[in-house]
Amino acid sequence: MSPPSSALHEAPATAGKRAPAGLHAAHAPTPPAPPSDAAAASFDALTGKLDYMDAADIRRVRDAYRFADEAHLGQFRASGEPYITHPIAVAGLCAEWKLDVQAIMAALMHDAMEDCGVTKPELIERFGAPTADLVDGLTKLDKLRFSTREESQAESFRKMLLAMARDVRVILIKLADRLHNMRTMDAVEPAKRSRIATETQDIYAPIAHRLGLNQTYRELQELSFKHLHPWRQAALSKAVLKARGYRRDIVDRVQRDVEKAFAQAKLEAQVFGREKTLFSIYRKMREKHLTFAQVNDVFGFRIVVSTLPECYLALGVLHQLYKPMPGRFKDYIAIPKGNGYQSLHTTLVSPLGTAVEFQIRTEPMHAVAEKGIAAHWLYKTHGQAQEAQRVGAMWLQSLIDIQDETRDASEFLEHVKIDLFPDEVYVFTPRSKILALPRGATPVDFAYAIHSDVGDHCVAANVNGEPVALRTVLRSGDVVEIISAPNARPNPAWLNFVCTGRARSRIRHYLKNMELEESRDLGEKMLAQALRAKGLELPGDEPLEAQIWQQLLRWSGNRARDDLFTDIGLGRKIATIVATRLARLLAEHGVKPDALTLTKGRFAVDDVAPAQGHVLIDGSEGASVQLAPCCRPIPGDTIVGNLGRGEGLVVHTAECSVGKRLLERDSERWMGVDWAEQPIRAFETAVTLLVRNGKGVLAQVASSVSHAEADITHIDMGNDPAAETTELTLLLSVRDRLHLAEVMRTLKRSAPVLRVARVKP
Repeated sequence: MSPPSSALHEAPATAGKRAPAGLHAAHAPTPPAPPSDAAAASFDALTGKLDYMDAADIRRVRDAYRFADEAHLGQFRASGEPYITHPIAVAGLCAEWKLDVQAIMAALMHDAMEDCGVTKPELIERFGAPTADLVDGLTKLDKLRFSTREESQAESFRKMLLAMARDVRVILIKLADRLHNMRTMDAVEPAKRSRIATETQDIYAPIAHRLGLNQTYRELQELSFKHLHPWRQAALSKAVLKARGYRRDIVDRVQRDVEKAFAQAKLEAQVFGREKTLFSIYRKMREKHLTFAQVNDVFGFRIVVSTLPECYLALGVLHQLYKPMPGRFKDYIAIPKGNGYQSLHTTLVSPLGTAVEFQIRTEPMHAVAEKGIAAHWLYKTHGQAQEAQRVGAMWLQSLIDIQDETRDASEFLEHVKIDLFPDEVYVFTPRSKILALPRGATPVDFAYAIHSDVGDHCVAANVNGEPVALRTVLRSGDVVEIISAPNARPNPAWLNFVCTGRARSRIRHYLKNMELEESRDLGEKMLAQALRAKGLELPGDEPLEAQIWQQLLRWSGNRARDDLFTDIGLGRKIATIVATRLARLLAEHGVKPDALTLTKGRFAVDDVAPAQGHVLIDGSEGASVQLAPCCRPIPGDTIVGNLGRGEGLVVHTAECSVGKRLLERDSERWMGVDWAEQPIRAFETAVTLLVRNGKGVLAQVASSVSHAEADITHIDMGNDPAAETTELTLLLSVRDRLHLAEVMRTLKRSAPVLRVARVKP
């Protein structure tokens, strides 16, 4: 990156000077830079890297340089260098990836909007909309006010990631920007240095890895390690230098043996020795609790050949030369990594007994391995680069999908972080298509990776032809088949085991929408019932009625009618109080109670409810109506409903002690509920059994329950050591109270059962 020292600082072409709107965090009002900085601040520092562009494009880049130079005039970095040296260095890194003219121009002006008061319309007029969009995507949201720094940071990341999903050049420029900042961070104060390094390690390095920019990924990791743990980095660096002296002989001998073997096999290959990065050594020592001396694969080799078949020939030559270590061979050519990386990996035992790793690949594979998605510009015609571009585009599309389902910036960032650390497994669809999923993925993650609709309607899965539970962890090589049903819906319990950001955000999005929809319907039903008890009907959409709604919404503080219904359904507002206010407003506009409506509200059985203020429970209510876990009501029990604050309607049995305490505390929040004549599903309730210990007791209990046509959904045996008798708590799924009585009679007839009782709070 060091420029020729003889280059002179080029004066901006325009006459007027822009007054800087604000100094960058790294700016400092420093005296003019020393002469040695002039070269780095000149356009000549960049021109040598633009040899792949034509003269017209270089002129456009020069115009962007002049614009940026003028905008940053008078600004200095913390090191004392003119600020323009930073945009030039970022543009230089982008030029090494052979990015197009718009990206190089955006790299030069990437801080102009944020730090210098330049507007987007100004950039569009001068440099065109595509370049202005790139600069805008790179600009943080510091102008908006956020309650916390974390919230501001999360929103900035969301903006950048979505801009990157629309145009991958945004993240390539941002990674170049971050790489140069990390290289030159010694002048920054320690607290800020630590924060930036942590952010780099958590977000930017994993994004570089996800997009296959391994060279950038490794350097960002190394620099983060250096700034976060300087003492550990220095100690490890000293140990590696010392070991390099000890192991130099081994490395030289292995390299000579390998080159000789390839020459004898008449196979042209480039052999490069490589050393593990300090951070990867440190991470291995920490994760596997090893000392430095126990990390025996510090050195390895990279073999680059001409064609794909030669990769496998080279592998054969190596395996003839040294013994391979069992279980340490990976074919990432046949099954590429999720970021498009392709290579053969094998670990061999050297003549001195040490493990040596070899990576074998072709030249285009090597370009993709080092440059990832940026190799699209370097090798536009090569298949491997196109594959990296396709894989990158798939991940970027998943960002847009997650954004559509997640409006909260912190939640969005949490979902993205999940996807940034994918120690991957490779699984197959029944049609032999390969999918890469994070380690720990389940059939539900697989279903959502195929399509959101497949995930939403998933009911079961077969792995390798055998039925498995949906929470089963998938392994590489599994063939997964998803069984779906049109009426199936996502289960909240899935959030306990799914591990991809896409699956998690989709399930949360669906559950939130369902809960709000159900709460809205319940709230409308409850307000209609409460108003009907006063002899009135809910107003419609006529002009006068719409005016009454507007007055009611101003009183309640809601923006829209649906929001008011949702608040009532969730228990945030009480239906009878809202109905009283609405009745008063109707009376002010001359609407009087109707005797027929009053009678219907009190006595008729209609589509809303059987009696005043009652809601029917049939098992189809969903998230807005919950059966209290303390008393677990079932059809046949006398029940009452409590409007919990923000929880919707919670149904208790009439004799539930927990419910009685809530009633004493706030009687306004209680309303009548009843069972529908034909509930559509079974309901859970708990029973306790005192049983004699003996062989096959659980089998006999389960057989009795099954004989009574009920299901056991959970068994709790407590933590007490086994004695002559044991108390079991069974969670049973039954149709109603009569069915429960039949199950309890059947259990009493079972020989080992001494006592049966329903659990009551």
